[in-house]
Amino acid sequence: MHRIIFASWNRHKYREMYSMLEPAGVSLIFGPDLLDPEKRIDVLEDSCSYAGNALKKAIEWAGVSGMVTLADDSGLEVRSLDWGPGVMSARVAPDDRSRVGWLLREMDGMTDRRARFVAVLALVDLRKGNYLLAEGTCSGNISLEPSGKSGFGYDPVFIPDGYSDSLASLGPAVKSEISHRSIAAAALCRMLVSGCVVK
Repeated sequence: MHRIIFASWNRHKYREMYSMLEPAGVSLIFGPDLLDPEKRIDVLEDSCSYAGNALKKAIEWAGVSGMVTLADDSGLEVRSLDWGPGVMSARVAPDDRSRVGWLLREMDGMTDRRARFVAVLALVDLRKGNYLLAEGTCSGNISLEPSGKSGFGYDPVFIPDGYSDSLASLGPAVKSEISHRSIAAAALCRMLVSGCVVK
């Protein structure tokens, strides 16, 4: 069993990742549960790539925790917005509802609704100087209005290819099979099971 800390303050992401990594024998620990609550780790995500941001978060949290650390960076890329907002997806507005509102306003009147979610996971072992990277994508379209109560982020306006409902309407069981994060997690699990072990 690999005991790994998850470098995030987002408990929604943690819950998703916990179940996705169980098949590889990973015991994932929510990072803030192990840290002094008065010593918040805020990493400046200033890389132009998901991999760069994920690695930066993993390295910083690993340095504080002393543990093997997993971090992710993800974003929504919309073709009609020149594949933005990308790495800036979480920073266009202060909360999920505002971000969805921003996106729909930016796309008002646009007929090209093609988009994709992208996620990169970085697993870092500072003691050995090792790391693993895994990437996943989920393609689909942006709806005209939000729907669904499940999920978070842009899920209420993202309709995955092959479905007629938003990711937020499809529920966690479907999301765990098709999401960008689940695809990246499956790739990471294959690396761990095949012997690419960071411990």
